[in-house]
Amino acid sequence: MNELRKIQYNCRKATYLIEKQQIGRITLREKLELKIHLAGCSICKTFQRQSIVINHLVHNLFQSAEQADVRLDEEFKRNLQQRIDQRLDKK
Repeated sequence: MNELRKIQYNCRKATYLIEKQQIGRITLREKLELKIHLAGCSICKTFQRQSIVINHLVHNLFQSAEQADVRLDEEFKRNLQQRIDQRLDKK
């Protein structure tokens, strides 16, 4: 029974396993430990849902950035250069 309590209430390990699972595979034992923990920990369940969403958004952001030809607007670049020049002149 003591072993079950360790698995059930170890949030640090659960968050590690949640992240590890999103990057690659976790062992059958780790899956079981995570499932038992998530059954009793609403905070880690919320963390898991949020982590999945964040990782998905970041993945999509990098994919779309690789496909798109992302460039700064010419006017923005001129304004930025002027601001840099002004700061350098003040020194």
